[in-house]
Order: sequence, then structure tokens, then C-alpha cells
Amino acid sequence: MQPNPVCELNYNSNFELLVAVILSAQCTDKRVNQVTSELFKTHNTPEDFINIPLEELEQKIHACGFYHNKALSLKSMSYDIVEKFGGEVPHTFDELVTLRGVGRKTANVMISQAFAGDAFAVDTHVLRISNRLGFANTQNPDLCEEKLKKIFPKDKWSKLHYQMVLFGRYTCKAINPDCKNCLFKDKCKSAKK
Repeated sequence: MQPNPVCELNYNSNFELLVAVILSAQCTDKRVNQVTSELFKTHNTPEDFINIPLEELEQKIHACGFYHNKALSLKSMSYDIVEKFGGEVPHTFDELVTLRGVGRKTANVMISQAFAGDAFAVDTHVLRISNRLGFANTQNPDLCEEKLKKIFPKDKWSKLHYQMVLFGRYTCKAINPDCKNCLFKDKCKSAKK
């Protein structure tokens, strides 16, 4: 596990981070960074996303998958940020989840990454590792988040989230995990198979 993990999405503002996290659903951070490196050259504010034609936005984000729904979410989210939040990405969990395309995971990433708060975002990597190491026994991300928050101190949540994401991305992969070199192989259900 990396002692000082960092988010692998590239961004220059809270709004860009929010866009990147929405695009990252069912997509790799590497692919999102490829798409946003071009997208953010011309579209990096809520107003830009409100004004871009839907079809043009879909073309720009096509490589991230689910581009039609993601484009609709980005446009709606941008409109709400301008109309309801004065052009600023909201800072609270409850406000964030009112935005289209923003669920618990995205809101938690924003709280921890953009606003330096304590949050435990559960993505596919965190869910997989939590189950393999016995922290949770569920495929429901919300229940997994609840369990993890009970196990670990609040001031460790954000760091642990990124440690687990990177560990799942590079060591404890869904397919062909590197059990031989895993620090947790003695505690892991999968390693014993």
C-alpha cells in the first residue's frame, strides 16, 4: 500500500475534478485523463458545459463510455451549479448528491479530494478489496461504506480510500491479482484459493 496515495485524475479546479469523476464511472482514470486533456482546453467551466451542444459534448467524451447519459448529466449538473450554487461546486455531501450524475461515491471523492474532508468513497476496487480482506461481505457499495466507516477512524477514511483504490488497481486486481507479492495474502480469502 502506498503511504501517500494521490488521485490519478488530472484537473485544475473543483469543477474539472467533478467532471472527471463523473466521466470515470465504468471507465479508467487513464482514459478519462486522455479525454479531459483535450476537453478542458475548451470546456472547463459550468457555463462552457451549459453552452456546448449535447451532440458535440457526446463526441468529446465518447471514449469514456456511456457518453449519452454522461453528457446529459454534465449539462444538467453544470446548469444546477450555476443556477442553484452561484457557479461554485457545492461543498457538502447533501448538496453534491442533488446534482445529476453525482451519487455517494462521487460526492465522497469530492469531499475528500476537493474539500479535504473525511469521506470513504467506495468504488469497484474498494468494494473488491473490502470483501477479499473480510472488512465487508456485500456487493452493495453503500453497505460496504457503512462497514468501513465503523471499522476505521474518520481521519483515515480519505487516505484509506485512495490506498485501496491504488492497491486494487495495481496489485489486488479483479483478474489475475498479484497474490504472490501481496502484503495481505495471509488474510485474504482469494489468496487462499
